[in-house]
Amino acid sequence: MRKRRARMAEINVVPYIDVMLVLLVIFMITAPLLNQGVQVDLPKAASKPLTSTEKEPLIVSVNSQGQYFLNISSQPTSPITEENLMQDVAAELAKAKQEGREQQVFVKGDHHVDYGSVVHAMVILQKAGAPRVGLLTQPHME
Repeated sequence: MRKRRARMAEINVVPYIDVMLVLLVIFMITAPLLNQGVQVDLPKAASKPLTSTEKEPLIVSVNSQGQYFLNISSQPTSPITEENLMQDVAAELAKAKQEGREQQVFVKGDHHVDYGSVVHAMVILQKAGAPRVGLLTQPHME
């Protein structure tokens, strides 16, 4: 007769540790990729944080070279021409108006960029039909 082996009452945790390490590596690799948008060094100012809305606001970024970027364009990390910026923003504002909602519009300008480039972006947005344009800043830490 064969002897029956006693049942093991312990959980083998080695496979769980392997899975956790694989997940950790995946998250470590993908986390930096989730940071979307153009890298802009925002000026610091004492201001209230934005309230969250259900629809993503339109954000025009102006980098230190004075190039424009739009967060809702097909390639948000590629520079956009002034004409395309105006057309895309006008189309999005018209769509929002048709849906009966207000679309928030913001400009995010690098603090090294010429002030005129930020003002020019605001003029383009005004021509595209934006009733109000906000400026994004970093919170001022004292």
